[in-house]
Amino acid sequence: MPVYLYEVVREDGQPGERFEVVQRMAEDALTVHPETGEPVKRVITAPAIGSRWMDMNMDRNMKDDSKLNKLGFTKYEKSGDGKYVKKFGQGPDMISKD
Repeated sequence: MPVYLYEVVREDGQPGERFEVVQRMAEDALTVHPETGEPVKRVITAPAIGSRWMDMNMDRNMKDDSKLNKLGFTKYEKSGDGKYVKKFGQGPDMISKD
């Protein structure tokens, strides 16, 4: 179901509190705040459309060592005692906290 953004309508014309409501598309837009009863209007915003850089895709790509290496990243893995050993890429073979 879509998430709609609403804004409280103030008499002085200044922007009021904004809040989100999950509603079915078939439902009518709210005219009053569900908790306070103040008048509200629906705010039109850009839709959230997934892309190749969504968090889910980014997480999957960051876990793929071959893709990271191909993109020129360097990856270190913790080996213990505060030391990190290079798995691939440029840079020193080991990094330590000391």
